[in-house]
Amino acid sequence: MHKEELFKRLEGVHTLQSVMSVLGISRPQAVYYIHRLRKAGYVKTARFPSGNRIYSISFENKLGGTSYEELLNKISPIKLAVGVIHRFYGKTPTPEEILVYAVKRDSLRTILSALVLFKKVIDWDVLYRISKGNYCERQIGALYDLARTIMRTRRMSGRFRNLSLPKKEYAFRYLIPGLKSKDFKEIENRWRVYLPFNKSDLEAYA
Repeated sequence: MHKEELFKRLEGVHTLQSVMSVLGISRPQAVYYIHRLRKAGYVKTARFPSGNRIYSISFENKLGGTSYEELLNKISPIKLAVGVIHRFYGKTPTPEEILVYAVKRDSLRTILSALVLFKKVIDWDVLYRISKGNYCERQIGALYDLARTIMRTRRMSGRFRNLSLPKKEYAFRYLIPGLKSKDFKEIENRWRVYLPFNKSDLEAYA
């Protein structure tokens, strides 16, 4: 099979099993075809905690650069399918920028993956400025307090907390529309933000 035809049939996100299914081939053949595409620069690989691999096959991979999802996959136990829309070819986004991006994605798995960034955040003034500009400083505060229940984090600055905590009359906001926590009501009430996670959702961080 020519490389161009192979790329056309496999463009997207795959596991080894899905490659076997799409092409109707054996496991050794699937490994060989992935190898051919990787050698041509079309493949990026991520590994799940279970050890299974996921292959992102796209023309953007050949161009180089990286994505928010790839950056999160390097440090988070919650792995994401690799994105090809938001790619960077110059300066790598900071943990503060990636955290705000994750909140704005409205994706349960992306937000869950990004909780690990609270171990990396080093400039709370920058985080406040970025989150305030994106109208999500309360969401960031609620996620920080959530992250503190499952991991050691860098300490939130008093300035960020004082500027971001809402008054009692503020309306609640959703991180994910329609989803509320059963286990973290105190955090929800403190920040007036509905969290989409319960304790069982955080087990990957245990």
